[in-house]
Amino acid sequence: MKVPYIMTPGPTEVSENVRFARSRRCTNPDLDIEFYEFYKETCNKIGKFFSTKNEVRILGGEGILGLEAACASLTEKGDRVLVIDNGIFGEGFADFIKLYGGEVVFFKGNRKKQIDIKALSAFLEKDSNFKYATVVHCDTPSGVLNDIGKICPMLKAKGILTVVDSVAAMGGETLRVDDWNIDIVIGASQKCISAPPGLTILSMSNDAIECMEKRKSPIASFYCNLLVWKDYYKDKWFPYTPPVSDIVGLREAIENILKDTGIVDRHHKIAVSTRNAVREAGLNLYTEDGYSNTVTVIEIPDGIEDKNLRSFMKDNYNVMIAGSFGYLEGKVLRIGHMGENAYPDKVSYTLHSLQKSLEHFGFICKCDMSSCFLNNL
Repeated sequence: MKVPYIMTPGPTEVSENVRFARSRRCTNPDLDIEFYEFYKETCNKIGKFFSTKNEVRILGGEGILGLEAACASLTEKGDRVLVIDNGIFGEGFADFIKLYGGEVVFFKGNRKKQIDIKALSAFLEKDSNFKYATVVHCDTPSGVLNDIGKICPMLKAKGILTVVDSVAAMGGETLRVDDWNIDIVIGASQKCISAPPGLTILSMSNDAIECMEKRKSPIASFYCNLLVWKDYYKDKWFPYTPPVSDIVGLREAIENILKDTGIVDRHHKIAVSTRNAVREAGLNLYTEDGYSNTVTVIEIPDGIEDKNLRSFMKDNYNVMIAGSFGYLEGKVLRIGHMGENAYPDKVSYTLHSLQKSLEHFGFICKCDMSSCFLNNL
């Protein structure tokens, strides 16, 4: 199988040292006491990455597991939950809340813009009777970035627990869990962290854990029950057998991030230069503000079918970019410049490939996108 350059907004390219780490001999994680130490040390390193002293866990399942687990563990029948929605994943939190009996109340924003802080504040002045609120840091399908550094403290000041999906942002955007009063933040292995898909990482505040412990009804799940992890280290007992190779690879990827002190700045420069090149080429960005460091979303020129364009890129230039889904299906292209993808050579070649593919289908760019990108760095 010929593997293309994966320039999608997750999964991303995986570095060589992470791939090698995953090839090490496996132990029995349930019986090997040293693995409990390894797991705990890895969680502590993730805590540094999150800028938190809260409890951190690594769950055996793709990032969606973390989103559902947060809702399953916090929601009881009849709980009012605020869903802050300005994108597909923002709205998607409602499905998990309803699944566990919660009552969803939406605060809806413009899907091309970041959440309006003043409008949210005015909304909360009228109604703040919510057990918790959900918000997406970067809504991957649209590339809209929300200012959780302002949103979460505002919610917490009203006594509302905060649940943040930072799957597509953490590693490429600043994330200060403790400073920003984030009770549960969820990430995944396959985006900026640049490990293979398969793991959720999350942190839980004392307030979130206390809320789970004071429930009147049991959590209606085992695999999505975050409380089952509470005493894993003291009891030397995992709720289920951890995927050893995945966690060893994740540890290596986290080490890479902690050593890369300029990682957010690198993502920012790459993102700004990509957007500038796209504009100079005569293409339109989907997003109007709240630009993400990790994904650029481009409107498809009239008369071009996105699947044909993306297939041409893959077949002729060995580069894979993404379309989108839901209300954006067939309307936009997405370039993921996150993690191991966020380097000038990879993005430059991707833009070159995109330009040649657009030209094949009749759209002539107003500049050489690769050169524009490099000149803007």
